[in-house]
Amino acid sequence: MPQYTGHCPTRHPGCQGRRRAYPSQPHPPTLPRLFRQHGSLLLDDDISFGIRTEKKVPGNNRSARGFNVVDDIKRALEKACPGIVSCADILALAAEISVELAGGPSWSVPLGRRDGTKTNIESANNLPSPFDSLEILQEKFRNMGLDDIDLVALEGAHTFGRAQCQFTQRNCTAGQDRGILVNLDVVTPDVFDNKYYDILLQGRAQLLSDQVMLSDPVAAATTAPIVRRFSGSQKDFFKNFAVSMIKMRNISPLTGRDGEIRKNCRRVNKKLY
Repeated sequence: MPQYTGHCPTRHPGCQGRRRAYPSQPHPPTLPRLFRQHGSLLLDDDISFGIRTEKKVPGNNRSARGFNVVDDIKRALEKACPGIVSCADILALAAEISVELAGGPSWSVPLGRRDGTKTNIESANNLPSPFDSLEILQEKFRNMGLDDIDLVALEGAHTFGRAQCQFTQRNCTAGQDRGILVNLDVVTPDVFDNKYYDILLQGRAQLLSDQVMLSDPVAAATTAPIVRRFSGSQKDFFKNFAVSMIKMRNISPLTGRDGEIRKNCRRVNKKLY
C-alpha cells in the first residue's frame, strides 16, 4: 500500500532495533492473537471513551504480553514519522521481524491499515482456546476465511511460544504459580523452526488444542497429513506460514478514512462524536 511512501521506512530500525533490545521479552502480542486486526488488543480501559480493554478477557489475561515493546516502537516511529504508522501495522511488522530474527521466514507485510477506535469483548472471548477441540478450531478459522493449512501453519508459531502452565496438558508442578510461563517447544524454544511438529508427532504437545491436530478423530483426513508435511519439510512450513500470515492480515482491514492512526497505541485519539 502507498500510505508510507516517501514518509516512513517500513523496515525502520525503530521496529528492528527494539525487538533486538528485548531478547528475553515475550514476543509482542501478535502470535497467535493477530485475529485482533485493528490493534484493539492494545487499548487500555478508558471510561471516558467507553472502552473496556480486551487484555483482561480470560484468553488474554496474563497471556498477551509485550505491550511495552509495542509502546517503544510506537514512540520511535512517532519521532521519525509522526502520524503515519498505525498500531495495527506495528503489530504486523513486529510479528514478521520477531519471526525473522528467531530464524524463521520473512515476508512482505501489507501496510496501510488503520487503527480501530473500539474494542470487541465478544470477539475477544471467542479466540482460539487451548482447550478447543479440532472441530471448534476449524470452525473459528473458517469463520475468518482460513482453512486447515492456515490452521496448522499458524499454530506452528508455538515453536517459539510460551503459555501459562495452567493451560498446558501437564499443568503446573506442585507449588508453582499457575501463571508461570512454560515453553511450548521444549527442544528449540527460542528458534522459529519446524521442530514443534516433531513434538506433536511424538504426542508431547503442551497444549491440547495443538495435539488434537493429530489425535482428534477428524484429524486423519484433515490436519494430520499437514502436520506430517510440515514436520518433514521446514521449507514447506515456512512458505505456508508466510502465506497464512498475509491472509490473516487481509481480514477486514480498516483503510481510507475508517478508523484512525493512534498517537498512543493504548488509547484512542479523540472523542467519537
